[in-house]
Amino acid sequence: MSEQAAKTLTGQKAKFGHTIQVRLVSDLKKSQEYYRDVLGCHIDNWGHAERDGMTVILQQAVSPEDVRPNARSQKRPDYPTEWKGPDYGWDTFIHVSWDDLDSLIEEVRRLGGHIAVEPFTDAHGNHEFKNAYIKDPDGYHIVLGAMRENHRS
Repeated sequence: MSEQAAKTLTGQKAKFGHTIQVRLVSDLKKSQEYYRDVLGCHIDNWGHAERDGMTVILQQAVSPEDVRPNARSQKRPDYPTEWKGPDYGWDTFIHVSWDDLDSLIEEVRRLGGHIAVEPFTDAHGNHEFKNAYIKDPDGYHIVLGAMRENHRS
């Protein structure tokens, strides 16, 4: 019996693997240089930009009109806490440790990256979060986000 058939008979679900985001860019070489020199990614000939747990595949867009960073999403009143949603568009959200977020932002700034939204903190539910937004050459927002239990009184 095949492994697939055995999973079906036992009710096991097949698993998704590591998710890789594909990003259309206006100038592949310029984007590869940015992801390598500013974000510290390893770049390969396939277009993969990798650092730690982040992987993005950069692909040359046919036309500049094909490059479309996400717009801001509509606010939602039905999240499980009082949070209504982000104030800016998110193209990539990367979980980072609370202690690493400021260091990462300073590294990107030092290497010439555009910090679109400086680190800020807020709270919802019994957690506080700290986010910052990096903007790449095509306007994609890479959000660095940290969360911890709320330490406020």
